[in-house]
Amino acid sequence: MKFETQTREFEVRTSGKGTYEISSQVRAFLKDSGIASGQMTVFVRHTSASLVIMENADAEARTDLHAFFDHLVPENLPFLVHTYEGPDDSPSHLRMALTRTSEVIPIYERNLALGTWQGIFLFEHRRAPHVRKITMSIVGTPDD
Repeated sequence: MKFETQTREFEVRTSGKGTYEISSQVRAFLKDSGIASGQMTVFVRHTSASLVIMENADAEARTDLHAFFDHLVPENLPFLVHTYEGPDDSPSHLRMALTRTSEVIPIYERNLALGTWQGIFLFEHRRAPHVRKITMSIVGTPDD
């Protein structure tokens, strides 16, 4: 059995806080790779953004996620001292620490083994627009 590894990077331009679906970019990499079975790691290279696998059929689920994090880690906590880049600086790092910077997704029969309503999202925690770098790596067996 022959194993291959491949890595690719892409950028996501955000317009501020929110979730940005990246499932299509991840699927395109898998299709181009020729890998039939294995796993893909998706990693965001930042400390104020994260990744989530979330409902992708109803945007209200993500609206609730955004509201929950605004409630959980508000920008006006009086004890935060890391505010060099503004009041959303430290809260963005805390939100990232509560979520994940990477996701590992199985590859089964040439497809990402995601559930019917699951999508992969970049979760931007800063108010200002940013360009976020996403690195993907596949390890698996190619098509026969």
